[in-house]
Amino acid sequence: MRLRLCRWILSLGVLAAANALAASSAPFDLVGPTLEVTVSRGETILPIAQAPHLAAGDKLWIKADFPENQSERYLLVVSFLRGPTNPPPKEWFFRCETWKKKKRSCGQEGLSIAVPDGAKQALIFLAPEDGGDFKTLVNAVRGRPGAFVRATQDLNQATLDRSRLERYLTAIRQLNAANPAVLKDTTPLLARSLGIQVDPKCLDRLPQLQAPCLMEGQDTLILNDGHSVSIVEALTSGPASDLLMTASSTREGNNGYYSPYISSLLDLGRLFDSFRIANYQYIPALATAVGTQLTLTLNTPPSFHDPKSVLTAALPAIEKALPPPLHAVSPKDIYCARKDSLVLPVEGAPLVFATEYAHNTFLRVTGKNGEVIELPATADATQGGFVVDTSPLGNASLADRFRGSLHGFWGFEKFEGPAFQLVNTHDQTWAPSSTDDQSLIVGRANTIHLQAGSVACIDRIMVKDPTGKELRVDWSPVKANEVEINLPLQQAQPGALTLLVSQYGSSEPQPLELRAYPEAGRFESFTLHEGESHGMLKGSRLGDVATLSLQGIDFVPTPSSTMIEGDSLRMEVAPAADASASNPDETKPAPKLQQGTAAKAKVILRDGRTYNVNVSVAAPRPSVELVGKSVQASTRTNESNISLASENQLPQDAQLIFSVRAKSPSVFSREANIEIASSDEAFTTTLSLANRGLTLADTRVAIATFDPAKAFGFSAFGPLKFRVVNNGAAGDWQPLVTLVRLPVLQALQCPAEADQSCKLTGSNLFLVKSVAGDPDFKQAVEVPAGFPGRALPVPRPGESGLYIKLRDDPSIVNVAALVAEQPPAPPAEVAPSATPPVAAGEPTAAGAAVSPAAPHNAN
Repeated sequence: MRLRLCRWILSLGVLAAANALAASSAPFDLVGPTLEVTVSRGETILPIAQAPHLAAGDKLWIKADFPENQSERYLLVVSFLRGPTNPPPKEWFFRCETWKKKKRSCGQEGLSIAVPDGAKQALIFLAPEDGGDFKTLVNAVRGRPGAFVRATQDLNQATLDRSRLERYLTAIRQLNAANPAVLKDTTPLLARSLGIQVDPKCLDRLPQLQAPCLMEGQDTLILNDGHSVSIVEALTSGPASDLLMTASSTREGNNGYYSPYISSLLDLGRLFDSFRIANYQYIPALATAVGTQLTLTLNTPPSFHDPKSVLTAALPAIEKALPPPLHAVSPKDIYCARKDSLVLPVEGAPLVFATEYAHNTFLRVTGKNGEVIELPATADATQGGFVVDTSPLGNASLADRFRGSLHGFWGFEKFEGPAFQLVNTHDQTWAPSSTDDQSLIVGRANTIHLQAGSVACIDRIMVKDPTGKELRVDWSPVKANEVEINLPLQQAQPGALTLLVSQYGSSEPQPLELRAYPEAGRFESFTLHEGESHGMLKGSRLGDVATLSLQGIDFVPTPSSTMIEGDSLRMEVAPAADASASNPDETKPAPKLQQGTAAKAKVILRDGRTYNVNVSVAAPRPSVELVGKSVQASTRTNESNISLASENQLPQDAQLIFSVRAKSPSVFSREANIEIASSDEAFTTTLSLANRGLTLADTRVAIATFDPAKAFGFSAFGPLKFRVVNNGAAGDWQPLVTLVRLPVLQALQCPAEADQSCKLTGSNLFLVKSVAGDPDFKQAVEVPAGFPGRALPVPRPGESGLYIKLRDDPSIVNVAALVAEQPPAPPAEVAPSATPPVAAGEPTAAGAAVSPAAPHNAN
């Protein structure tokens, strides 16, 4: 029994909620009659579209605009209300028989009435003519004044919200028809201006699909607007609304999310459903005001059978004027007064954009001479603010910075809007905001930032590339005094660039000279050891580096420095400007940085660009000085018959003994060792106490013994260097000796005839670069590279002997310790008249004899 009762109660509740929703869900799409309405206050006459409020004493002129062939007669009744608990007097009801077209009839001239003192609401009724129509209507309103007060408020609220919705939908349709691509940028401004809820996912769709998506779900598009609610205050609702809101929380009721517009329509559906008497039923009509015309829109078809339909529309509330709560979207923003079409973004009052209540609006500014200038301003929801016509400024004298404020009329009352900061176009200094913005790199897009006093008046920005071609660039303000510019330099060539900044109201653009560079290298770090005046810069494209500045000290690439593995450059402190020519090694002091200190240095390239690089300071490096050295020649060295002219030359099969003195630290530790390497470090060896290559003479001096043949083999040659290594820290490389390989010169035979060359025999003659009979090598014989023979034609020796340059060290002239011998006499069987044999060399590896080479200069 209880279960049946619960089901019955639930069925009644669902049925009641469904009926209420169905009654209000019909759209207001039936176009009804049109009225002409004006409001007069004193000497000012306004069309009804510009009157958000009425006041006691205002004069209303109302005329019904029915077509000539109107068959049904309508009685026009205007009623004033004074509250839900205080029925209006009968004299507050005014009637007009609209079908009478005679002169001096209200049907011809319209109904003129004054708003009575104490009235709070006003309603318009259009009732089908019936003998007792007027009396019946008066009794209905006087009998239930609260219901009609509530109807007035709901009609006004629904009308205001519908105006916002219609303005939004109309704008979306127009934008979509003109250019769907602009919807993504314009819709947020439109929604902000009108207080509309927009689904952001719609803007992520294809442009062709955005408009249908943005217009879906019109029931939930309108957001609550405090201003329109304050214009039409809603009364508290009773138990009937509780049932309706309970139904609205269901899935079929859109889960409780109702816009103010839909809420008002639901109230109207519930309220007017109760306005049924024997002869009349009251149906709501939304009154859309455009100028003087008030067009009624219905959601219920009117009935001309009993009960006949009375069209009910609301006039603006009779209350104190409430100015629009406009405020600037960004009060700190600065705007250019010289723009042809200046837009001042505002928000907070959607009715300013959806209705004609705000009219005769203007922006008031003051010139330098105190002249007050009023610039016409028009509210534009698609641009998100007031569009100001700046043409009246003309040649007005304006300060560089000044303020302007919005003014206008809200109905009959003046209102003051927000103030804005404005700037006038004037010549400014444009400069990159940072040094990085001067380093434009060709081959890619570049983003730079320019700063000036104000960027509000920028009209466009062009760039002129090195070929003189002008390109328009994309730019956007990021601050009041800074603009971001995107430069497309993918196809540009390095060279001078000119930015041309054009401002509104200025005839000539302002140029800014920049420069585009090729791609620069990377600069990872600069490392130096404590107390040293040189360091290593690590990175790429280091050949472009001119100087490095650290603590006011300039470092320059070492003249003889070479890249180490292509990513390091040795740099040393530049010579002091006052260094004497006699002592060019005078330098500025080394940076006073201690181990572990982190600092920044500035790398300056040859083209003027600068980059910051991290500096790291390592522990002091060990250092030694070379005290002395001696060469212990081997038996094979003596057999070569070559007397080396420099002590810096070390025969490959000899032994080098050299001594070094410790400088930093001042004594040798047991872990110290000496590294010896070729110039390219292809060959290295380590001398230490452990391998007996190093012997301590005392705590400060060590004796090193180096056998190149054992350490490097027979293919090593050229300059050798050494350094000390102590506890993993390596000192600077220092030159040691030049390793040379010696050929074995066995004999020198010279014919008796002075005009004939001599023959030099021996082994490994490919180690000889050139041979001459004089130390100046004026008459020299060049030995071909890779010569495999055992005999060479050479010039006759001079007084001191035969001079030889070795291939491993051609800078030194050495002397061959050989005595010239005459060749043996020819055999007796050879006829004297026979041609004497020509000295020839030994056969080559290919079997061909080597002919004497003609002497030539070989310095």
